[in-house]
Amino acid sequence: MSRAYETMRLHLTWPLLKQAVITPKTCFSYSVTSRCAVNTGCKLVKRRKERKPKLPADWHTLSWEERPADTVTPLWRMSYAEQLQWKQEQQHKILLEMTKQLAQDSMHPFSNDLRFPLLPIVASPVSDGYRNKSTFSVNVGVDGNPKTVGFYIGTGKAGNIVCVHGDHLLNMPSKHKMVARHYEDFIRLSPLKPCILLHDGGHWREITIRTNSTSHTMAIVYFHPQTLTPEEIAVHKAALVEYFTQGPGSVCQLDSLYFQETTMTRCSHKQSPYQLLHGQSHIFEEVLGFRFRISADSFFQVNRGAAEALYKTVAEMNRACVGGTLLDVCCGTGAIGISLSPQMERVIGIELIEQAVEDARFNAALNRVHNCEYLSGKAEVVLPNLMATLNSDGGLTAVVNPSRAGLHYRVVRALRNHPAIRRLVYISCKPDGEAMRNFKELCSSDYKRKIIGEAFKPTVAVPVDLFPHTLHCELVLVFER
Repeated sequence: MSRAYETMRLHLTWPLLKQAVITPKTCFSYSVTSRCAVNTGCKLVKRRKERKPKLPADWHTLSWEERPADTVTPLWRMSYAEQLQWKQEQQHKILLEMTKQLAQDSMHPFSNDLRFPLLPIVASPVSDGYRNKSTFSVNVGVDGNPKTVGFYIGTGKAGNIVCVHGDHLLNMPSKHKMVARHYEDFIRLSPLKPCILLHDGGHWREITIRTNSTSHTMAIVYFHPQTLTPEEIAVHKAALVEYFTQGPGSVCQLDSLYFQETTMTRCSHKQSPYQLLHGQSHIFEEVLGFRFRISADSFFQVNRGAAEALYKTVAEMNRACVGGTLLDVCCGTGAIGISLSPQMERVIGIELIEQAVEDARFNAALNRVHNCEYLSGKAEVVLPNLMATLNSDGGLTAVVNPSRAGLHYRVVRALRNHPAIRRLVYISCKPDGEAMRNFKELCSSDYKRKIIGEAFKPTVAVPVDLFPHTLHCELVLVFER
């Protein structure tokens, strides 16, 4: 069979076709007549213009490869040393802005100097191909083919979105590019249309690829069912499995292949379960000697090596609070709490995603860590009720690692109003965004909305570069009172 797949024209007959009762439109054979240019990459996040380095004056004359590189990895033209210096300066500006805003809520005059140390940025041990998770979109490519797998440049408002090659992007590992390349081939073989706009029909959507440091690979294909029956969808799922296990996609050596049917832009496992079509249900990663299970939708830092540096930094910042209880808010799969568990008496993690909580509990048991427990639910619901039950003997420390949306006000209020919390470590990948609101809520002396606890003060900050070639890094900011 493998020799047949090597030919430039092939026809695949799927066994399920003989078994399923389907309409004529789903009776098909997959064929390929040529190998088209591959388009891979990741979705864009809108950048703030004032923070982004200026694009070259001749930007509109740049190649298709250079344009997305300047958008997705805008620091790629700098050496890595120059990138670190630029990020250090940006974090200094952000913390100065925080100091200025806090001064407006206090009697202290604003100074152009920080009142606490900003330590040198911690570099990522690997600067290229570091991502262990990438999502590739489907849209119209440069050649006009609507079944192009890649990432966007342009905007919907301007009507100039193009899905462009991403093989050259420095932060993408080769395995991710390979899987995306073959997914593009597969959907181009399929008689089903791509789902570019949810309301405009079509079925094939983006693909997410997760890998670990030993190249184990999980792929998650997103699919809009539209009006297809379960029997009709089963045919295409079978085709997908055969393509990646026996067809040209078998070179990707997928350890896990998931499929999610959804009519929404984003959908959780609870809303629409991830269907395991092939292989293992999880992949595993080792961090600081601990082993972690990763599910299809659970959060895990995208840069393993830099994540180790981040967790070491947090442990160092928490060294003065060894012992006692650690609150790990927005804990994901439990990586921070488990890595800090040797220096704590008790760790309590809180996480919204139920699958991530299951992984965290599994990870604690897998690593024979017995002082960690995990609670599932919204932090703003779970934490206020939990705080009233906590025994503060031995001390109480909090580590928070929220999404870019920051912490809910009720979470900040619960943390600040508990007098036993003397130290809070805030980890943010976007400290100039909603996190800035949290900083003010933690530190303001102007009591509002039932905040009665003593104000925190920032005492030290450390940037950690988890995202080389991009504008972002993680900022570890320690607050004390």
